[in-house]
Amino acid sequence: MKIISTKEVKGFVAADKTHIRELLHPEKNNVPIDYSLAHATVAQGEASVPHILKYSEVYYILDGIGKVHIDEAEKVLKKGDLVHIPPMANQWIENIGTTDLTFICIVSPPWNPECEIIL
Repeated sequence: MKIISTKEVKGFVAADKTHIRELLHPEKNNVPIDYSLAHATVAQGEASVPHILKYSEVYYILDGIGKVHIDEAEKVLKKGDLVHIPPMANQWIENIGTTDLTFICIVSPPWNPECEIIL
């Protein structure tokens, strides 16, 4: 059993400018999983930088309202929504609400710096 408190995980600003708390990663947490899981925040009025991941990614919205851009498509997301982002998609998300946009990011296979291309 592994229990991790989001508040106890030190956050950092990722290359795409989102605030990230990496909660679960097989290389860092010694868990036998084939994905990584992070808690992300985009502040009110801000957006992530357009980027491409070589891997599949899922966002699950915890709070706030955002607009996700995947290649030529865009969609408004709110609490409880989930979006799958296919590998090699040009993607970014903007906070269009009045509070922080918070969401879970799941990347499979597990995220690593070499899988991300900042545009």
